[in-house]
Amino acid sequence: MSLYKRGGTWWIEFVGPDGRRIRESTGTDDKVLAQEFHDHRKVELWRVYRLGETPAHLERGSREVARRTRSQGDHRHRPHAFAVVRPVPRGQVLDQIDRDLVDRLTDAKLNEDVTNATVNRMLEVVRAILRKCRDDWEWVDRIPKVRLLPEPTRRIRWLTREEAHRLLTNLPPHLAAMAAFSLSTGLRRANVTGLLWSQVDLVRRVAWIHPDQAKARRAIPVPLNAEAVVIVRKQPGKHPVYVFAYRGSRITQVNTKAWRLALGRAGIDDFRWHDLRHTWASWHVQNGTPLHVLQEMGGWESPEMVRRYAHLSAEHLAPYAERLSALRIVDVGSVPTEIPTGAQ
Repeated sequence: MSLYKRGGTWWIEFVGPDGRRIRESTGTDDKVLAQEFHDHRKVELWRVYRLGETPAHLERGSREVARRTRSQGDHRHRPHAFAVVRPVPRGQVLDQIDRDLVDRLTDAKLNEDVTNATVNRMLEVVRAILRKCRDDWEWVDRIPKVRLLPEPTRRIRWLTREEAHRLLTNLPPHLAAMAAFSLSTGLRRANVTGLLWSQVDLVRRVAWIHPDQAKARRAIPVPLNAEAVVIVRKQPGKHPVYVFAYRGSRITQVNTKAWRLALGRAGIDDFRWHDLRHTWASWHVQNGTPLHVLQEMGGWESPEMVRRYAHLSAEHLAPYAERLSALRIVDVGSVPTEIPTGAQ
């Protein structure tokens, strides 16, 4: 049977020219369209097998993106992430993907009652695939523009010194050490849990993150302040390879029940482990660290990522605010007798 229905959707099944059994969903409940898809796939597979042509399929692009990014340690485009992209039929040819199809993808996802952020993660995968196919592999000349939906700007969550002290006090020792190290260095969770002894030099008081371990694919030098050095010096003997361990085993999970219970006991709400990094950056900015220095220390790819913290420091604006000190006041609450230059 070449064409059959399953769950309201037409499927195709036939033996390809290379002897492989092809069984695929057409992605439609229209029998005419399903038959057209069936015929197209048979012709296409014959041309691939007999003439050696390479079809530019969206799914193949997805696999290529997944394979290449996975080899670089980048998990943003995992194969399972593309499984949410519907209603693109399997075997969809890239040069047939237009703006209308992208809009239908967006509408279909929105109909699942998800947030704009969830839809955007799907669209980012589609956009990455299309760009790879156009720019790197030259499978197509043009691709539709994938516009992301607006997302609300999320307030940066960070802790005060007193809140951080309460949190560390309520955490079990192994998590407290890792959290304190994160607050001292700003390293991401994976870089802390995966930190090797071979990446630490206590004599020079420095650690380093290799490019394949960094989100921006660039090496990150990590200066260790006095607090970070003290934390690391307490770890030898716990694991021969990894700096941080628990009962002789490497720690891989930090968002545990112990973490959540500690947050509750400390009276801290709406706080994730990654917010320790935000706290580190916020403290730096409030203590006068220049944004370009913070960008290098944190391994951010662009200055825009660091400007999120700029509003937490106003010292560089103080001289301009002081210019209004020339304003003479007759009495408290009265009208100024002089207007400073430039205020008219």
